[in-house]
Amino acid sequence: MRKLGLWVAVFLLVGFSAAPFLWSVVTSLKPRDEVFAVPPTYLPRGATLDNYAGVFEQRPFARYLLNSLVVAAGSTLLALCAGAPAAYALARLRLRGAGLVEKGILLFALVPPAVLLVPLVSAARGAGLANSYAGLVLVHAALNLPLVVWMLASFFRRIPSELEDAARVDGFSRLGILARIVLPVSAPAVAAAGVLAFIFSWNEFTISLVLMSRDEMRTVPVGIAMLSGASAYEIPWGRIQAAVVMTTLPVVAAVLALQRRIVSGLTAGAVKE
Repeated sequence: MRKLGLWVAVFLLVGFSAAPFLWSVVTSLKPRDEVFAVPPTYLPRGATLDNYAGVFEQRPFARYLLNSLVVAAGSTLLALCAGAPAAYALARLRLRGAGLVEKGILLFALVPPAVLLVPLVSAARGAGLANSYAGLVLVHAALNLPLVVWMLASFFRRIPSELEDAARVDGFSRLGILARIVLPVSAPAVAAAGVLAFIFSWNEFTISLVLMSRDEMRTVPVGIAMLSGASAYEIPWGRIQAAVVMTTLPVVAAVLALQRRIVSGLTAGAVKE
């Protein structure tokens, strides 16, 4: 009976979590008149893909997807490349004040990005990086870096130091140990940190809106906000939901493909050995 109750609770939790996305899928398949029908229909009476086609007809949505992919992948890679050596230094080198630095990094990771909007955008524009991939990649990487460093440092501490001692005997440098020993062993933590950084960059709206003012450089969240109806008083819910579905599916696919590594990375250190 207890096992049955657990399965029921899990089923209800999954259903509650997936309900908004499923409603987006259903709405994206409805014709325009059915979207605004009262009372609402829970399943489309005449399913259509017109909303998906309309998204690409109204806006350069394929370019938005490409922009988001380039920015999210680039910022994630940069955050991991910069964060891994920093995390290793905090975890293994006996640096004065390392604990205080790590706590400061964690606190910085909790700061809402909107608070840093003005200084980050001003710095990017001052460097001539507005409306460029490089500018948004650098800003997103800077925002993702504290979380990446904190996650990787926590995992690096769980790696037996004997592995690194043996590598030093074989003549490996610190960077060689990091690249050939620590990072391969830490693949679950790297995958978890990378997926979280990618999701943040893929979904980030405010900074992307301000920094990318040219239409051809906008990212997917900004592009969705730009969708408009036949008049200024109409919200094209069908097209918006179609865009939401197309935006969510790549992230869901990435999480499902790496779910085991993500769970292993996120639960690292949860159980004391």
